[in-house]
Amino acid sequence: MKIGRYLVVFLFLMTILIAFGNRGIVDNYLMSKRLAQLKTQNKEITLENDDLKKKIFLLRSNLSYMESIARNELGMVKKGDIVYRLAR
Repeated sequence: MKIGRYLVVFLFLMTILIAFGNRGIVDNYLMSKRLAQLKTQNKEITLENDDLKKKIFLLRSNLSYMESIARNELGMVKKGDIVYRLAR
């Protein structure tokens, strides 16, 4: 009977070790979730990089795009434009 008890205790300890130990079932599940998050984040960054590459290309080659960015984002005006300043 003692061998049976030792065997049950041994199997119980091995089950706990397999489930919760280093590189166990729980750790494997958490790592797979983290991998999915990183793949999603990587895809988002790749799309953002592609968008930035397009903007860089337009800024280097398209003068009208460059002018629109300078006017809208930097508040620049062209010579001969009339500027209205509204006071609050």
